[in-house]
Amino acid sequence: MTEEIKVQKSSGNVFADLGLENSDELLVKAELAYKISSIITKLGITQVEAAKLLGIDQPKMSALINGKLSGFSTVRLFRFLNSLGRDVEIVVKDKPKSRSQARTQVVSR
Repeated sequence: MTEEIKVQKSSGNVFADLGLENSDELLVKAELAYKISSIITKLGITQVEAAKLLGIDQPKMSALINGKLSGFSTVRLFRFLNSLGRDVEIVVKDKPKSRSQARTQVVSR
C-alpha cells in the first residue's frame, strides 16, 4: 500500500512556514550566523581562536556555530562580521511589484 505524501511549497522562510513569531528576524539571524561560521571555516581557525577574535567565550562560539541564536542580537552579529573584516550594509528598497509582500534578507556580494 502506498501512502500519498503531501508536499507544500515553502515561502522561502522555514521559520514562517513553521508559524514561528518574528520569522523574518529568525531567518536573518540564521543567515548571519551561517555567514560567520563560513568565514571562520574559511580562515581555518578553531572555535577558541574565533571566540577570542569576537570577544566571546568558546561555549558562546559553539552556540553560534550550532545555530543556538537566542542570545545574539542582529546588531551583535553585525559586529562579529566587522571583527572578521567584513563590511555590513543595510539597504532599504522598494519591493518588486511581482511579489505580494516585502521581505528581509541577507545578501552576500
